[in-house]
Amino acid sequence: MFQPFELAIGLRYTRAKRRNHFISFISLISMLGIALGVTALITVLSVMNGFERELRERILGMTSHATISAFEGGLEAPAAVADLALRHPDVLGVAPYIEGEGMARRAGTLSGVLLRGIEPAEETTVSDVGEHMVSGTLTDLEGGAFGLVVGIELARALGLAPGDKVDLMIPQASVTPAGLTPRFRRFTITGVFEIGMYEYDRSMVYMHIDDAAALYRLGDRVTGLRLKLNDMFAAPRVSREVADMLPGFVYVRDWTQQHANFFRAVRTEKIVMFVILSLIVAVAAFNIVSTLVMVVTDKQADIAILRTLGVSPSSVTLIFIVQGAVIGLVGTALGLAGGIALALNVETLVPALERLLHQDFLAADVYYISDLPSELHWDDVLKIAALSLVLGLVSTIYPAWRAARVQPAEALRYE
Repeated sequence: MFQPFELAIGLRYTRAKRRNHFISFISLISMLGIALGVTALITVLSVMNGFERELRERILGMTSHATISAFEGGLEAPAAVADLALRHPDVLGVAPYIEGEGMARRAGTLSGVLLRGIEPAEETTVSDVGEHMVSGTLTDLEGGAFGLVVGIELARALGLAPGDKVDLMIPQASVTPAGLTPRFRRFTITGVFEIGMYEYDRSMVYMHIDDAAALYRLGDRVTGLRLKLNDMFAAPRVSREVADMLPGFVYVRDWTQQHANFFRAVRTEKIVMFVILSLIVAVAAFNIVSTLVMVVTDKQADIAILRTLGVSPSSVTLIFIVQGAVIGLVGTALGLAGGIALALNVETLVPALERLLHQDFLAADVYYISDLPSELHWDDVLKIAALSLVLGLVSTIYPAWRAARVQPAEALRYE
C-alpha cells in the first residue's frame, strides 16, 4: 500500500466521485478564491512598490539626496564648503543652487513658479534633469544671458517655446521714482524638460546661478549646496558625518527629512493594502472549512471503517489535513503564477487597456505619476505564499479534529 497511507487517502478524497460533485465544486471555488486573492495581493504590492520607486527616483532626481544650507542669509564661501563635503567617501557630487519663488508672465497669463539657479556643469552630478530635456540642454544656460529652462507643462500653459520671452517677477520690491514695485526680469527660453511628474513639469524653472544671484541680489552667496550620495538609503548617516566635518553653523538635511511624511504615508498605505487584501485570501482559505466539514459528513462511514481497522484518531486527522492542504497549495501555486505574471507585465497591459477603452486611468494633472509602474519584490512573494499556506492549514484544524471524533458505532448504525 502507498506509504504514508494518510497522504494516499487524503489525495484520493480530493478527486470527485459520482456522489460528491458538489463538494468538489466547493473545493474548486476555494482554490480559485485563494488564487485570486494571492494574485491581487502580489499585483497590488508590486504596483505600490513601483509607485514608491518612481516617486523616490523622480523626486530625488529633481531635489537631492542631501542639502547643506545656512540658517539665514545664504551660504557664504560655497566653494570651500563643497571641497570639504567632497572629502567624504560617500559623496559623489556637490552643486550650488539658489532657490526662490516667483511668478511667470507672458501675454497676460500668470503662473506661479519655483525658481532654481544652477551651475549647469555641476548640476549634472547631483540631478537627472539634464537627461530629461525635450529641447535644448542645460549647458545652454550662460551667466548674464538670462536664459531659462522650463517644464513642459508650464511651457504648454504659457505657450512657450525655445526663443520666446517670458517675464519673471519675484516677491522682492525695488525702489523706483514711482514707489515700490515688484522686481522682475525678462528671460529667454533656452530649453524644455519633461520629468513625467506633473508638479515639477508645471512649476519648476532653471536659470544660471549668476542670473539668479543678480535677480535676488545675493552677491557671492548661495541658498545652499546639493549633494549626491553613493547610497541614498545611507543619507541620514552620511549627512550627520558631513555636518561634523564642516566648520561654523550650517544646516545639513537629507531626503528622508525633507520628504519624510510623504514616504511614510506611502509605506503606511502599502501596509494597509496588504492587510485588506489578505482578508480576501483569508475568506477564501476559510472556505476550506465548509468544504472539509461536508467531506467529513459525507465520509463518516469511511472514517468508521478505518477506525475499526485500527487507524488512530491522529491518522484520521492527518488525512483531512492533507486534503485541505492540497486545496491551499494548489490555490497558492495558481495565485503565485498569476500574480507574478501580472506584476511583470502590468506596465504593458495597462497602456494597452487604456488604448482599447480610450481612457486615461491616471491623469497627469491629478496624479503625481501618469503611468502605472510595477516592481516585484521576491520577499513580498514569499510572505504572501507563506500567509496563504498557513491560512490554508489553519482552516483544516477544526474539520480534521471533528473527523477524529467520529465514533465508529454511531457512524455505522444506519449504514
